Amino acid sequence: MNITRRRVFGWLAGTAAILGVPSLWMSQMKTYAGPPSDHFDGERFFDPDGAPPKSLGEVLRWQLGRDRQRQAWPNWASSPHADTPPERVIGDKVRLSFVGHASWLIQTGGLNILIDPVWSERASPFSWAGPKRHNDPGIAFDAVPPIDVALVSHGHYDHLDLATLSKLAAKFSPRVITPLGNDVTMRSADDAIKAEAFDWHQRVELGNGVAVTLVPTRHWSARGLFDRNRALWASFVLETPAGRIYIVCDSGYGDGKHFRSVGEGHGPLRLAILPIGAYEPRWFMRDQHMNPSDAVKALGDCGAAQALAHHHGTFQLTDEAIEAPITALHAALDEANIPRERFVALKPGQVVEL
Repeated sequence: MNITRRRVFGWLAGTAAILGVPSLWMSQMKTYAGPPSDHFDGERFFDPDGAPPKSLGEVLRWQLGRDRQRQAWPNWASSPHADTPPERVIGDKVRLSFVGHASWLIQTGGLNILIDPVWSERASPFSWAGPKRHNDPGIAFDAVPPIDVALVSHGHYDHLDLATLSKLAAKFSPRVITPLGNDVTMRSADDAIKAEAFDWHQRVELGNGVAVTLVPTRHWSARGLFDRNRALWASFVLETPAGRIYIVCDSGYGDGKHFRSVGEGHGPLRLAILPIGAYEPRWFMRDQHMNPSDAVKALGDCGAAQALAHHHGTFQLTDEAIEAPITALHAALDEANIPRERFVALKPGQVVEL
C-alpha cells in the first residue's frame, strides 16, 4: 500500500470522528477533574460492564491493513424529504424529526430539544478533511425553531459538534445537557455555550413536565490522541407527556445488560431510538457499536413499544455499504418475527408523531 501524506491526513481526520485521533494539540485541552466513583478512577472514566477502546495498533491494523474491505458510498445520497417544524408542540404529543446521523429535533410539552446536533459539513476536527455529509440535514438550520435544550451524548466528532453548538448558542442560547467533562470541551471552545454536566443516573428537570435522566451506555469518549475517557458518555431517558423515550446515540451491545437495566428501571418505554450503523469490521467495532442484529436484541431487552433507527446513511465512518444497515435491519426483524413497522429507519427530513 502506498502511504502518502494525503492518505495519512485523511486517515487522521476520518478516524478522529469516532476514535479521537486529531492533531496533537487537542490532547492539551483541559479535562474533567472530580472525585473517584464506581466508573471514574480519578483520572479516566470506565464502564464496569463494558470494554476498553481499541489500541492505536488495532486502529492502524483496521485503517491500513491489506485485507480491509471498505465499501464505496455514492458521493451524494439525498433524502427526498425536508422538514419545516412548527414553532412549538403543545399538549401531550411528541413530534420527532430526523435531522440525520444521530441528530434529532424532539418537540414536546412546549419545548424544543435537539439530540447530538450536527449541521456541519464534516464530522471531523478539520474543515477540509474527514467524513463528509452524503445528504443535507433534514431541517435547514434557518428552519430550526427556537431551541430550549440540546442533549449531547459524548465527545466524538459525529456527536459533539462545536461549530453547531456555537451557532445554536448565538441564535437561541439553549441549555446543553451532557455527561461529565464534555462541558469543559464546550466552554473551552466557546464560553457562550451553556453547558451543564451530569453523571450517570442523574435526573434533570427541563420544564413543563419534561425531564431527562443520563444512563450508562457501552461506549467511550475522546477528542484527542491522549484524552481517551477523560470525559463521560451516556444515553438518555427522556420523560415526555406521551411517555418515556430511550435515546441511545452510540453503544455496543455486549450481553445486553445496559438495555435490560433501562427497561427495568425506567420502563415502560414508549419509544427507543437505537443506532444501527458504523459497525464493520465487527472485530473492531462490536464492543462500542451495535449492528442491526444487536439493535433488534436491544429493542427486546429494553421492551420499548416502538423503535426508530439512526446513526446510518449520512457520514461514512466505517466499512459497510450505505444501504447495508437498513437491509440488515429488515433481515434481523424478520428473523426475530418482529413486524418491520415496530422498528423503522427514517430518512433525513422524515417525521414521526406520538
